[in-house]
Amino acid sequence: MSEQSHESRPVSWMVIAGVIATVSVFAIAQGLTYPLLSFILHRQGVAPALIGLSAAMTPIGFILSSLLVPWLARRFGAGRTALACAVLSAVMLVAIGWTYNLYAWFPLRFLMGMVTNPLYVLSEVWIIALAPPARRGRIVGIYSTSTSAGFASGPLCLLFVGAEGWPPFLIGICAFVICGAVLASVVHRLPQVHKSDPKVSVLGFIPLARLLLFAVVVAAGFEQTVLALMPVYGAYFGITEGRVSALLSVLVAGNIAMQVPLGLLAERMGARIVRLGCAILTALGCLLLPYLMETLLVWPLVFVWGAVSFGIYTMTIIELGERFSGPALLAGNAAFAMTWGVGGVALPPLTGAAMELFGAPGLPLVMGAMCVALVLASIVRRPGLNGRTPSG
Repeated sequence: MSEQSHESRPVSWMVIAGVIATVSVFAIAQGLTYPLLSFILHRQGVAPALIGLSAAMTPIGFILSSLLVPWLARRFGAGRTALACAVLSAVMLVAIGWTYNLYAWFPLRFLMGMVTNPLYVLSEVWIIALAPPARRGRIVGIYSTSTSAGFASGPLCLLFVGAEGWPPFLIGICAFVICGAVLASVVHRLPQVHKSDPKVSVLGFIPLARLLLFAVVVAAGFEQTVLALMPVYGAYFGITEGRVSALLSVLVAGNIAMQVPLGLLAERMGARIVRLGCAILTALGCLLLPYLMETLLVWPLVFVWGAVSFGIYTMTIIELGERFSGPALLAGNAAFAMTWGVGGVALPPLTGAAMELFGAPGLPLVMGAMCVALVLASIVRRPGLNGRTPSG
């Protein structure tokens, strides 16, 4: 489908709202699950290393399931696949709440990653396909904001129901059920992105957009590393856990608050230019962090840091929609999910090792180096990759 024909088609605002609501509710359940299971394992006296390894099962499931998403969508239909994922996610959470066993949770959390990831992939594909090019920036920005707010809201549920017994699990299960119900109400109006030819595999997509995939790795690695290791970084400066938690909350707030403004900026300047600016500002934040960590200026720094670091990912979604459609778009979103998992799994341990070698400077050093590499790659990439790639 050409951008011109897409522009002339009426905007399905109710369908867009339905997709955003679906993934937002889904994100609440996901955001609740991570801290809930960690609290339970900690109460059982499980070692931190095993808790971390248990948590890693879900992103590993993301990585492997990404390879299957295009095939599942072609074989069963994108809508039916997403609906099945919502139902299976609820079933997995019931099984996790029923077993309460560390070793049973390893395969269950892996399966949770396998069945939740396709819904995220397909929701992004639908949002891109539904959004007219002239308004794609703001719509993707709203989608990113809603998803981030959902994840941030998940842990807040534990403040009201606690982390013991079935109540927190029932919230997650109900969220998955609501997600499926909302999706079922709009599924018949969603674009059939899986039906056109030629078919593109996830691995076959990688050579088409290496730079975008590298940007996803940087965005994922930054988010997961900062959330995991900022408490350790703060300890080097003698900063209390409460203050570090507040800093992380401000970072997440920046992420939530600024994706729509960044999307609007992308509509004016182009997503590629805004992505480059986000990478430069994220690298600058890495440079300034050691000097501002113990001053009041660290608060606006982390707010902007959260906005522009996740803005890298928001801009890559917009660029993906500008360059690809149909099966190539589906394969591209699946490749994004796979590389997001790779970045989230690989970069935190790498940064942790750097902190063991160099102390506190290890965190901004590794993150800054990744951002600088992205900046340089964005500047020197081949001219042929700047334009629109033929769609699937």
